[in-house]
Amino acid sequence: MLPKRSAPLVFIGPKPKRKRKMIPLYEKVKILNMLREGMKFSAVARSYGMSESTIRSFKKEEAKIRSTVSLNGSQTLKRVISNRNKYIVRMESALVRWITQCREKNIPLNTVAMMEKARELYQELAGECRQRDKEDTTNDDRQQGESTSSEEPMEFLASKGWFDRFRKRYQLKSVSPHWESASADVEAASKYPETFKALVQEKGYKPEQVFNMDQTGLFWKKMPTRMFLKEEAGAPGFKGQNDWVVLIMCGNAAGFLMKPALIYKSANPRSLKNKDKSLLPVFWMHNSKVSMSKARVTEWFFESFIPQAKLYLSEKGLDFNICLTMDKASCHPVDLFYEGVHIEILPPNIQPLDQGLVQTFKALYTRNIMQHIVNGRSSDGTIPVGELWKKFNIATALQVIQGCLEELKPETVNACWKKLWPECVHEGEGLSTEEIQRSAVDKAVNLAERLGGARFYNMTPDDLNDLLGTKSDPMAVIDISDLTKPASEEAEQESDPSQEDGEDKDLSFERLSVMFKMAKDLQGMVDAWDPDMVRALQFKNAIDAAMQTYETLLTTVKKLPQRLHITQDKPTVSSEETIEYPEFYGLLPLEAPDEEALNEEL
Repeated sequence: MLPKRSAPLVFIGPKPKRKRKMIPLYEKVKILNMLREGMKFSAVARSYGMSESTIRSFKKEEAKIRSTVSLNGSQTLKRVISNRNKYIVRMESALVRWITQCREKNIPLNTVAMMEKARELYQELAGECRQRDKEDTTNDDRQQGESTSSEEPMEFLASKGWFDRFRKRYQLKSVSPHWESASADVEAASKYPETFKALVQEKGYKPEQVFNMDQTGLFWKKMPTRMFLKEEAGAPGFKGQNDWVVLIMCGNAAGFLMKPALIYKSANPRSLKNKDKSLLPVFWMHNSKVSMSKARVTEWFFESFIPQAKLYLSEKGLDFNICLTMDKASCHPVDLFYEGVHIEILPPNIQPLDQGLVQTFKALYTRNIMQHIVNGRSSDGTIPVGELWKKFNIATALQVIQGCLEELKPETVNACWKKLWPECVHEGEGLSTEEIQRSAVDKAVNLAERLGGARFYNMTPDDLNDLLGTKSDPMAVIDISDLTKPASEEAEQESDPSQEDGEDKDLSFERLSVMFKMAKDLQGMVDAWDPDMVRALQFKNAIDAAMQTYETLLTTVKKLPQRLHITQDKPTVSSEETIEYPEFYGLLPLEAPDEEALNEEL
């Protein structure tokens, strides 16, 4: 009798489900582009490790996939959006980019703030839609037989259910309410001055040895919409400037304010090319995203703060024994160390420089910009404000920043320590930050009245105060078109040198010739129009002396091309001869200039 075989093991229960793999839409677009270029389904499937049927399913939904990506532009979206209001889709895309940019700038967010921002973005998009429909209706009245139709924006409430679905759609897993512990922060800030007082007594710090560092964002080329004339604001393609820089300010309890650090988008902007950046009124740093990071803070600490602190304390005859206070931000490295420097992390809402000094600086900056516009139009009242604003570059902004820093007196900086270290504050000396800020805003309003025009008449302080409260929400004034721009378009714009404030051509032979011609023309006008012969002669001599350096440079450029081969892109240097180039930053023409024509022109 044959032995009985054991029955096979049978697992009772449902089989484990295979985990579904979701592919982002931007990856599907890449696959569809490969198919459009002529690749076969099987080849694409092998390159991505997928089945051919999956690739064919992407092809069937190509229209929906491309439509969703064109409306959205997000690289995290994984599902095709169908039968949804296109304005909600655009709003969600803008909201995702706003959240991303706020995180890059270390701005705390919570659920309530994001829902409120969603409502603001949707209202702005709906307003644009109604305005566009109104213009289309006007055009239809002019052109009979044509009609347009658009989707009317629906009411949007930004409910809790919508926000939960929004988080799932865009894979926002780390949205945490950072501001819900505000009451605990206030209580901690009220008790901290006693702890800080004990630290000062234990270490023996003097007011000159205790510093505070704070960072703030500044829209260096941003003004309220009313600051532009009606015809300029209504022009096609007009958009207020939103250029953003980050300032790192640092001052001590005695009222000394260090040279601030500035983070700009490029290392060498056109207006500062060939300039010695060590002589600027700020410590120059650059970051493509213009945001704070641990690397930037470390660079500021060792290359700006330490040298300035050593020089200041040596002039005061004090030991290098420093307490540097700062807030608890994610961009502040915890491993900063330098002998003689103690870093103290402060609780929220108690930073000295944040007690009105930053807002006062912004108010002064806004007032000085208005003064710059008034001064520019005073010479010729026919110059539009838009033309003056186009010429306002980062070099001009640095001059305005320098003027604002000079207006911040030591007494004003010292008064900001009243909340953290009241014993070191000198009562009754100088104006408070509130008084300076109020005076600066009122002065800016008066300057707007001097300009006149529909956009400047009846200007109120509220129109300017909107710009001064952007520290906690700098993205509030960014144009909606910037937030809804697809990622591919933004990358192309960043890579396009014509869209950047980047490199420019240097002094060439042609440009030097133009400079000399203009100088001669100016001398001729003064000679013909000024009845005072002595004054005219002094002016002409001053012009000749100022152009002497460029005349030597022009002579050098005229001689150099004769030693070059016209047909060669680069000069050839033999082993027996060494070509000496002139010490200037210029483009060398490959062809020899016409000296006779130049002499006639000059």
